[in-house]
Amino acid sequence: MSLKIRLSRGGAKKRPYYRVVVADSRKPRDGRYIERVGTYNPMVAKDHPERLKLNDERIKYWLGVGAKPSDRVARFLGDLGVIEKPPIPEQTKQHLPRAKTLERQKEAEEKAKKAAEAPPEEAKADDTAEDKPEEMAEEAKADDTAEDKPEEMAEEAKADDKADEAKAGDKAEEAKAGDKAEEAKADDKPEEKADEAPAEEAKADDDAAEEKAGEEDKDPKDG
Repeated sequence: MSLKIRLSRGGAKKRPYYRVVVADSRKPRDGRYIERVGTYNPMVAKDHPERLKLNDERIKYWLGVGAKPSDRVARFLGDLGVIEKPPIPEQTKQHLPRAKTLERQKEAEEKAKKAAEAPPEEAKADDTAEDKPEEMAEEAKADDTAEDKPEEMAEEAKADDKADEAKAGDKAEEAKAGDKAEEAKADDKPEEKADEAPAEEAKADDDAAEEKAGEEDKDPKDG
């Protein structure tokens, strides 16, 4: 009969509690066992004294008889120094990054290379600026001369203002002259109408006189 030192689950749903037992390897996990040699409560903190309790003497006895611990119990015993701690095998795929992660890493490396290549170009631009100190000095002088002559700038601004005022005065005079011409035309039109009215009245009087003369000529004949 092969013996195993393993965990037997107890407790409630989502609140596990394990017993460290010595049992026949052919029995179910939570079935009959030969002896209980400790307890394990994962619901408490790691530094809690009630998290793991083991009977070292009985465990060493059963190990001497030929019992083999499970992987979890072997880790517990290895941490306590009862046996050598078993090596943790490396995973073949899970510890490696996936294909998409590798692509992202390559893209990040390429961007980093491009960023590393960009600073030399900026350094060249700075060198060219340093190679032309005369041009920079001339520009600085031009700025200084502009700052040293504020009076000339003020006079030019005044001259521009006067020119604008003169243009505005000319426009106002032109507008006044146009208004006067329109008023003169308006005054001339009533006089023309007044001259035309007497002439029409004279024509009407002449026509009335002719009609009267014609009637007088007809009357003697009728008598």
